[in-house]
Amino acid sequence: MKTYRLEFTQKVPVDLDTAWDFFSSPLNLSEITPKDMTFDVTSPLQKDTKMYPGMIITYKVSPLLGIKLNWMTEITHIKDKEYFIDEQRFGPFAFWHHNHHFETVEGGVLMHDILHYAIGWGPIGSIANAIVVNNKINNIFNFRYKKVEELFGKL
Repeated sequence: MKTYRLEFTQKVPVDLDTAWDFFSSPLNLSEITPKDMTFDVTSPLQKDTKMYPGMIITYKVSPLLGIKLNWMTEITHIKDKEYFIDEQRFGPFAFWHHNHHFETVEGGVLMHDILHYAIGWGPIGSIANAIVVNNKINNIFNFRYKKVEELFGKL
């Protein structure tokens, strides 16, 4: 099974506590996801719920053609105010492993995402990735970049 790797970085003009507070809240993910994906957290969480290792989060998401899919991720690792990792347990990918890193830099925080994913389906999955999936993921992260700038400003 072919695995793909993408990396994204962004600097935001806030302190580490502010960045960590926002990004460690599972409900905030829908705020930085494109509306056309109709991304809904279906886990019974409160606004002040923070991630913890072993946390299971469920979603409904429409990545393509408005088709609603169930997605379940687990927060597998957290080092407070440094990083957290989410891994898909059930959902649209054959494999999904997403590292979120946070580092204090001059003037704010550097966020660095490392994503490994696989589609499966052999050569058909490779073609789907080349035609649709890779572009869709990049578009999601480009949207997220712009939305985070709107929320926190530019550095």
